[in-house]
Amino acid sequence: MSLIGRLFVILFAFLAACFVAGMIVVGAVLYPEFSDLDSGMIDQSAINVVLGFGFIFLSGFALLPALVVVLITEAFYIRSVLAYAVGGAIVGAACYLGLVPFDPETLKFDGIVRRHLEIMTGAGIVAGLVYWMIAGRTAGAWREPSPPIKPPPPLPSQSRPFS
Repeated sequence: MSLIGRLFVILFAFLAACFVAGMIVVGAVLYPEFSDLDSGMIDQSAINVVLGFGFIFLSGFALLPALVVVLITEAFYIRSVLAYAVGGAIVGAACYLGLVPFDPETLKFDGIVRRHLEIMTGAGIVAGLVYWMIAGRTAGAWREPSPPIKPPPPLPSQSRPFS
């Protein structure tokens, strides 16, 4: 597989992983709304808008941390599903912690909501698994040379080619 083709596979896998992670985050954040039976039906067009914003939000914030994980796995031919799940968890946690204020004097994050951290980490794990299913199983494949083409079998000694 050529490098340019591999880049398209990586981009498609990243976008698919961000879409799935966005669906998980939106579903988890809206879970109290879904579980409340008194509120009635939720507007489907509003759900679509929220899913779109969740996708844009996650793809924007996860791009650089996910790019680091992709570069490491591609460079070292890492194809383990566990590596992508752990990498996704780290990316999800990094995306959440990037939004939480950090106090440099006490070296602590101020205002961490544990449920939100768990949601983002879980969404990162699932996104890592989706990425592995699309592109991670063949990490580093662009470096491997293509198999040589076998020559055709020799002609019988008494045959004439295309006369």
